[in-house]
Amino acid sequence: MPELSTTRRVRHAAAEMFDLVADVERYPEFVPLCRSLTVRERKKEGEKDVIVADMTVAYKLIRQTFTSRVTLDRPNLEILVQYLEGPFRQLNNTWKFRTVEPHACDVEFFIAYEFQSRALGMLMGAMFDTAFRRFAGAFERRADAVYGTRAA
Repeated sequence: MPELSTTRRVRHAAAEMFDLVADVERYPEFVPLCRSLTVRERKKEGEKDVIVADMTVAYKLIRQTFTSRVTLDRPNLEILVQYLEGPFRQLNNTWKFRTVEPHACDVEFFIAYEFQSRALGMLMGAMFDTAFRRFAGAFERRADAVYGTRAA
């Protein structure tokens, strides 16, 4: 099963980065391949917020929609994405935001996925791998646009 794990130091507060990633409705504006995102449900589970959303990804003539359960754990600055339905056999995604300085944090991104169909995996696998590798950078650029840039 393909997986990707990366840690990036960014010049934004951990809470800012958490808020940016938690704002799923904005993903079509800047996330690679994301064409639309519809929130089906929002609820509270203790101190955590839970969102169930449909994301449609597209590349050329290929469009796929999948549903995920997104758990926003603000006290721990972590986001867990659990796959519910769509073209994957499984998809697990986590974000962790670790404060380094008041205006800097480490963003840890992990994703593991496997398509249900071997043919779809062969067709879309390389494209998804490339897109997932660009995710962290896309969020960092979005943070710069939303919060401004800070000197290193």
